[in-house]
Amino acid sequence: MIPWLADDSLDFPPLELALDEPNGLLAAGGDLSRERLFKAYRKGIFPWYNPGEPILWWSPDPRCVIWPEDLYLSRSLRKRLRKQDYTVTFDQAFHRVISACASPRPKQDGTWISNDIFCAYLDLHHQGHAHSVEVWIDDELVGGLYGLAIGRVFFGESMFSRQRDCSKIAFAWLARQLQYWEYELIDCQVYNDHLASLGASEVPRQYFAELLDEFTVQPLVHDWAFDLTREAFNGARDE
Repeated sequence: MIPWLADDSLDFPPLELALDEPNGLLAAGGDLSRERLFKAYRKGIFPWYNPGEPILWWSPDPRCVIWPEDLYLSRSLRKRLRKQDYTVTFDQAFHRVISACASPRPKQDGTWISNDIFCAYLDLHHQGHAHSVEVWIDDELVGGLYGLAIGRVFFGESMFSRQRDCSKIAFAWLARQLQYWEYELIDCQVYNDHLASLGASEVPRQYFAELLDEFTVQPLVHDWAFDLTREAFNGARDE
């Protein structure tokens, strides 16, 4: 049995009590208040559950991460980035990005991004904590991602692509910009081939929690909603 979170407390169980199967399931219940979400992310915990289910809280071991400076650009992705038939923006269409991420994927019947999740992260965006990256071609939104920034860590939540490689374009621009802003880490939660192709690796959960203790308390001040220029991303030319 996993613990049920009390409504009047923001405390989570110790990470070592998370289940091995399913990997990382730690607790259930509680709410998606800003205070609880911030405490969860700082500890390496995130919500993930299907609509209609109780809120489930996870901290998998190992944890999938990307160090911004370790972004890997394959030859084909570098070629795609050099094509420059697209525009990238930050925080210009958060509502549309999370809506696109919530849309069912091919061969999937539904989405884990419920209305409660949608509203919670939209509130975090309005408060300046959740951010989006958008990829446009001919004024059409064709790819993007969103996540949460705390200190020097960006916690990625979801990405989407309506044309080939557009989610990778969004991630590449994000990683380069985070490196410029001196972010230390991108949390990718769970390893998959898509993330591996961009340079993701796995670290033990305890080490990840130690990194969060150090990096999430280091404040950064910068403007997410700015005009990106081609000079802001030069990885396609340098590698």
